[in-house]
Amino acid sequence: MTIIAADYPFLDVLWTMIIFFLWVSWFWLLISVASDIFRRRDIGGGSKALWLIAMLFLPFLGVLVYLISNHEGIAQRNLERAHSDRAQMDDYVRSVADSGGAAAEIDRAKKLLDSGTITQTEYDAIKAKALA
Repeated sequence: MTIIAADYPFLDVLWTMIIFFLWVSWFWLLISVASDIFRRRDIGGGSKALWLIAMLFLPFLGVLVYLISNHEGIAQRNLERAHSDRAQMDDYVRSVADSGGAAAEIDRAKKLLDSGTITQTEYDAIKAKALA
């Protein structure tokens, strides 16, 4: 009975894992830079095409030059996107958040009834709707 792992020692496994990690990281970097290029609003289509051609034909040099020349812009765009996403999430949560339930709605209706803004029949209708 032979052991299959004996033909592939630990350091070779470790080296393969490191290479695989670097390979995945490289594609993540390419996708991040390409998405940043498409997301930019301060350059035109021609400049975007030139950056993408540089990334296609000279990938390492194109990506590194883009990162060096646009590092502050990338950070700023990511920060603006994070703030925008946060604001959208906050607006969504506020729009679907419970307003206190039936008791709070009946209490508001009672205050309106006491102030004379609504009639007893309107209060009863609001109360029935809240309890339904």
